[in-house]
Amino acid sequence: MDHVISNLTMADYEETVAFWRSQIGIALNESDEREPMSRFLMRNPGMSFIARNASGVVVAAVLCGHDGRRGYLHHLAVDPAHRRKGLGRALVESCLAQLAAVGIPKCNIFLFNENVEGRRFWEKLGYKSVTWIPMQRVIAI
Repeated sequence: MDHVISNLTMADYEETVAFWRSQIGIALNESDEREPMSRFLMRNPGMSFIARNASGVVVAAVLCGHDGRRGYLHHLAVDPAHRRKGLGRALVESCLAQLAAVGIPKCNIFLFNENVEGRRFWEKLGYKSVTWIPMQRVIAI
């Protein structure tokens, strides 16, 4: 086996954030800092995953959670040297199985318009574009 998939925990935080920062198409912000990430993982236990190679280096990761109605995947990334081997699909399937286990019927993703390779990946997995426009407001805390 080229890699080992396990649950993403706060013990993996530093390595995972460093990995995500090294990947094209992943954008991190204040929601990805230590405390918000800890809250997210505690609220969605066992739903996010990480993959490490035989040397223990992070080669893929994904955040998964839900709001009680819909699931959400964030920051799916696979190191280019490990792509096209089924690792991304395995992470997504692990997330979807966890969502299904708690009765969540749909899962949304967020993708940058210019991420053509990512769009092809998600379309192969059955994801389709929707017509809604995401909007966001920053709440001062």
